[in-house]
Amino acid sequence: MASMTDVIFLLLIFFMITSTVVSPNAIKVLLPQGKQQTSAKPLTRVVIDRELNYYAAFGNDKEQPIELSLLPAFLQACADKEPEMYVALYADESVPYREIVKILNIANEHHFKIVLATRQPDNQ
Repeated sequence: MASMTDVIFLLLIFFMITSTVVSPNAIKVLLPQGKQQTSAKPLTRVVIDRELNYYAAFGNDKEQPIELSLLPAFLQACADKEPEMYVALYADESVPYREIVKILNIANEHHFKIVLATRQPDNQ
């Protein structure tokens, strides 16, 4: 007969496995390491995955696929809602620098404040 601890342990494993299966469409991005973490609260996110697909979201919205040519209009619409917004760029560490520069240029041309998202170094 299983003890109460065994039952709880099995339930915990079950929920851990099912919680990772719930969102198979989550965007997989391995951020580069960086010691300096931003304290800014970006309201708009731009994501570039390793296959160079672009996604964007405002606030707590879910990231949606977007064409690079439509990104300036999307960011401007976000800035109209929240003039003091920051744009957070989540780029996979394998993304070529030229792709990141494209986003930086868009932000610079339209005077958007942009921060680059990083992850904590592994040795901490």
